[in-house]
Amino acid sequence: MIEKTLIVLKPDAVERQLCGEIIQRFERVGLKIVGLKMMWINKKHAEKHYAAHSSKSFFNGLVDFITSGPVIAMVVEGIHAVSLVRKLVGDTEPFSSAPGTIRGDYSHHSYEYTDNKHIAIKNLIHASGSKEEAEKEISLWFSPDELFEYSTVHEKHVF
Repeated sequence: MIEKTLIVLKPDAVERQLCGEIIQRFERVGLKIVGLKMMWINKKHAEKHYAAHSSKSFFNGLVDFITSGPVIAMVVEGIHAVSLVRKLVGDTEPFSSAPGTIRGDYSHHSYEYTDNKHIAIKNLIHASGSKEEAEKEISLWFSPDELFEYSTVHEKHVF
């Protein structure tokens, strides 16, 4: 039940200075940050990250957007971390995300709007979609020596 998952705060989250507030949401529910770094990824890294979408019409837009500025990548750990993070983040389309989710509270792009503008959807954040995807993505973004094991004072209440 204790899982690790990848979260990437995309260039729009960094540029809008929402990172601290977004990270705080994950910590408040008891998820533990075990890896964290800021980086500006290159096209090759982005193409590997989005490889599952390589045949889709929006692939180049995804790559262009995530390489347009620095990102913050982090690995969090906790009970059912993958599904918990997905619930906190909200739907991929911010317009469809419920209030109270990260995308629902801080973004409002719709697929219709971005398709008409021929731009990538600005949805602030990437979160792994499954345990298998999380394992693959974590190994793409982090080396083993960049992930840490430690105990928090809150673990007796969370784990």
